[in-house]
Amino acid sequence: MTRDKKLIIGNWKMNLGVQESSLYVHKLAEKVQIHRNVEVVLAPTMLTLQTLSLQVNFRQFKLAAQNFYWRDSGAFTGEVSATQLRGIVQYGIIGHSERRHVFHETDKDTRAKVQAAIRNGIRPVLCIGETANERAIGETDDILYDQLIGGLANVTSEELNEVVIAYEPVWAIGNGHSASPLDVKTAVRAIRHNLKHLYGAKASEAVQILYGGSVTEHNAADYLELSDVDGFLLGGSSLDAKVFSEIVEKAHKSKN
Repeated sequence: MTRDKKLIIGNWKMNLGVQESSLYVHKLAEKVQIHRNVEVVLAPTMLTLQTLSLQVNFRQFKLAAQNFYWRDSGAFTGEVSATQLRGIVQYGIIGHSERRHVFHETDKDTRAKVQAAIRNGIRPVLCIGETANERAIGETDDILYDQLIGGLANVTSEELNEVVIAYEPVWAIGNGHSASPLDVKTAVRAIRHNLKHLYGAKASEAVQILYGGSVTEHNAADYLELSDVDGFLLGGSSLDAKVFSEIVEKAHKSKN
């Protein structure tokens, strides 16, 4: 992939059942326009993925898994593997703060999932971000570096082309307190600098970096003006068809 397209991912989290999801996708299909310069990805609950894979127009929407297990198969009751998701989803969200802080997933888990996604032809969306306490004591850069290293330790420069990085400051998720454009610009530049250090300038410049954290139709354009921001990983805004479609339109019209 290249950075020619903006990437907008809607993470529905643990919302909407099978019937509700189908109805919502129908509503989205009427509101969200297809644009060559924007890729729109929906991440519903695991339960609805197969049904929606038969419903969506893949020119309009791609699908993402919110989570999966890193083993391809085996005696792991209750888990779903990336191998089983192959052909259903095109993206997989990995290392989201809720996985890290609610379910206590480690960098080791994140690293294994990134590898599982890549070997199964699924684009990993690696989420990284600092908490309010880490930000307050000036550890943002260190946290981003550690989580980046932790997630990408086994990724080659050739494989990096398939990876998406999502900067999601934990203190700005789901509470209406979005990061300022300057905060985002500083963090995203640090991420790209670290990627350059690890993989070289050419590889780092090709990586899509998203922002996520209380993005709305009112502030989306401010973030899209930042040269290093290639789109959004949306939470609550993705569950409102009007708001979501407006953000997609702003991505289409952005000059960046």
